[in-house]
Amino acid sequence: MPSPMPTDSLTLALWQTAYAASTAEALQRLDAVAMQARAQGADLLVTPEMALTGYAIGPERAAALAEARDGPLAQAVAAIAQRHGIAIVYGYPELNPGAKPFNAAQAIGPDGASLAHYRKTHLFGELDRAQFSAGDAASTVFVCRGWRLGLLICFDVEFPETVRLLALQGTEAVLVPTANMVPFDSVQRVLLPARALENSLFLAYANACGHEAHAGGELVYNGLSCVLGPDGPALGLSGAHEELLVVTLDRSALQHSRASSQLPGRRGGLYGPLASH
Repeated sequence: MPSPMPTDSLTLALWQTAYAASTAEALQRLDAVAMQARAQGADLLVTPEMALTGYAIGPERAAALAEARDGPLAQAVAAIAQRHGIAIVYGYPELNPGAKPFNAAQAIGPDGASLAHYRKTHLFGELDRAQFSAGDAASTVFVCRGWRLGLLICFDVEFPETVRLLALQGTEAVLVPTANMVPFDSVQRVLLPARALENSLFLAYANACGHEAHAGGELVYNGLSCVLGPDGPALGLSGAHEELLVVTLDRSALQHSRASSQLPGRRGGLYGPLASH
């Protein structure tokens, strides 16, 4: 089908939620929240890291639930996206034959077609490394409703190079499915506004909430899902509990910010050592 015409606004819905007990329950809940998000005018729904399976599920379960990027989970999400006319970013374990699965995120358009696929490149702690293989390709731009978007997953956004690479490709908004936990609130409160400001772009961070038991104990997810404007301030910020956060991005704010951005003053030739250490 033809691509939608570019628009000067893009409405995002960030689904801050506790992990479901099964993939069937997760898909059922995703169907309901996609309908709710579209009813509130959202063009694109962003879900947490590993939204369809849970995050701290252990190496054996991660491997057992891993699928190809066009597998049954992708097909189920595509059907939901088509049913409600909304694009969806979701996380899942991607099959990696002969090795641990990838921690992956995929963007599905409102027509059910895949718009982008990304594998988490920076694994956080032993829990992450025990379950997943790290992706080896940087994120690239994809287009939705005429907006240039990029995907990162959780810990990836804490490295300045990941967002800067997307900014240099002309990305207008970075979408981050995440499973950030207590006590790392400084990520949302300090680091993310800086990432948005230093790159003159929007940044949407969709976190989990609630508790998740694992072999080493229990994780408590800190919520605080947020959308940051290109000048740094939060355009929307969730609390600690389940919430659907709906925020409209305005391209005029992006243009205003970029008129005074430091990016044109970069001297890329001086930064070579950053790539060799």
